[in-house]
Amino acid sequence: MFVIRFDREPVEGFLQAPGGFTATAVELLTPAGSLFQLPYEDVKAVCFIRDFEGRDTWREHRTFASRPKTAGLWVRLVFRDGDTAEGIAAGNLLLIEPNGIYMIPPDPTFQNQRIFVPRAALREVQVLGVIGNRPRRPARRPAEDESSQLTMF
Repeated sequence: MFVIRFDREPVEGFLQAPGGFTATAVELLTPAGSLFQLPYEDVKAVCFIRDFEGRDTWREHRTFASRPKTAGLWVRLVFRDGDTAEGIAAGNLLLIEPNGIYMIPPDPTFQNQRIFVPRAALREVQVLGVIGNRPRRPARRPAEDESSQLTMF
């Protein structure tokens, strides 16, 4: 995972689940074996990535090109520094974290699988849409034969 910070370089490392997010900080173990506690005030986003090789983890364009198909809340996050990002947050209110928001980023082929954004990093959260499964329509009744219809005149 990569931790994107506001004023410093990103930090890569491993997060111990479930204890990596404490009440005040993100606890991160670097590949070199150092343990860091990064306060939520310094953290912009925690990016859960596929691997440490190659591509960048924080792009300039972090919006959906069209309406998303994945069920959940389509949200736009506005960070303290004015930067924005879109994603799909869980529609289940029981999954809301007290310290921040988990979301799925717009591009599934990109390095990031999931992103955690601390509440301290945000200025505003906008819900752009509620994406869900369509309710099932009742089965159509077959058309009745015209001969069974009563004549009016």
